[in-house]
Amino acid sequence: MLKKLLLVPLVTLALSGCGDKEVGDVSLGMFTLKDIKLNTLNDPIVTGVTCHVASIEADLSLSDPSDSSISCRQTGEITAEMIAHIDKSKSGEVVFKKSKSIFFKSMKVRRIYDADNQTLMYLSYSTKETSGSFKHSLSTVPLWGTAAYSLPAPLQK
Repeated sequence: MLKKLLLVPLVTLALSGCGDKEVGDVSLGMFTLKDIKLNTLNDPIVTGVTCHVASIEADLSLSDPSDSSISCRQTGEITAEMIAHIDKSKSGEVVFKKSKSIFFKSMKVRRIYDADNQTLMYLSYSTKETSGSFKHSLSTVPLWGTAAYSLPAPLQK
């Protein structure tokens, strides 16, 4: 039981640091304490995918806004072995998590595999409802042209 209790914070800490690196910071003006932060996220399993996430961060505030956007691209090799090691369930798996307030709101990036179209989907979303909505953004990385792509069964010779 003690091992399980210790494992939860370690997994959370590991997820929160999955290659997140700030690469840009855009001020929203002199009279606001909010900035748009641009972060690079490298997928820890599918290492040939890099995502860029833009989100607003509020300095000296107890809570950051929930809006974010994500764009992911192939930036290196993607192999069948990498795809074999990812979660292929309909809900996929969280590859990044960042706290957005002291009130249990976080931004997560989840990788979901669309097997029919051989495409990786990266969903950025807020875990707390804001103004009647859970804010989210989606980006896709098709496996076409990578070592992980396989021809559909009827087309193989």
